[in-house]
Amino acid sequence: MSKKNIGKVAWMDLTIDNATTVSEFYNKVVGWDIQSFDMGGYEDYCMNHPETGETIAGVCNAKGVNAKMPPVWMMYVGVENLEASLKAVSAQGGNILGDKRPDGKGGYYQMIQDPAGAYLTLWEEGQNED
Repeated sequence: MSKKNIGKVAWMDLTIDNATTVSEFYNKVVGWDIQSFDMGGYEDYCMNHPETGETIAGVCNAKGVNAKMPPVWMMYVGVENLEASLKAVSAQGGNILGDKRPDGKGGYYQMIQDPAGAYLTLWEEGQNED
């Protein structure tokens, strides 16, 4: 596995009740272009750089597997070994929230809460990700 993403913010997204309205808010406030994608009955959104088209963040509806996500900007930080990091979360007084999920590219992620109550998602890069 590549170690290029360890300790880096690899992704960020926001899960809220009305992703359509909020994606339009960030389009007007920040300037991100909006690209919708079908989630099987509703749309979530990639927020893209207006010139390069690079996807910067996601704005998602609080539905399906995201139904219990807190309405905060969630950072996904790369770790070398997700299981070892989750053990450290518990040992250091944090909480492991929800279930470990596949990222669709061979990796996995898991939401945690630090001892102060702040949320973060830990992500282990898959073998087939560059």
